[in-house]
Amino acid sequence: MKYMDEKSKAKAIRRLKLIEGQVRGLQKMIGSDTYCIDVITQTSAVKQGLSNVEDLLLENHLDHCVHHQMSSGQTGKAKDEVLKVYKLKRK
Repeated sequence: MKYMDEKSKAKAIRRLKLIEGQVRGLQKMIGSDTYCIDVITQTSAVKQGLSNVEDLLLENHLDHCVHHQMSSGQTGKAKDEVLKVYKLKRK
């Protein structure tokens, strides 16, 4: 079973590459002694970017994996996974 369709996979990879560039930028900012608030602003952008990737992955999981689990009688597994992710996101 494929876990992600090609469109979602490409979207997630593109977003992660952007985040990777942002993190490299943060390293340069700190290395060049950039004003702290400017660095914090960029770290917030990285966190938001990662949150967006998580949302994309969760949406994909609900659309494909959970749907498959529910239709094949694995409702307990589906429920447990959704609750686990929900609790992780609340931290």
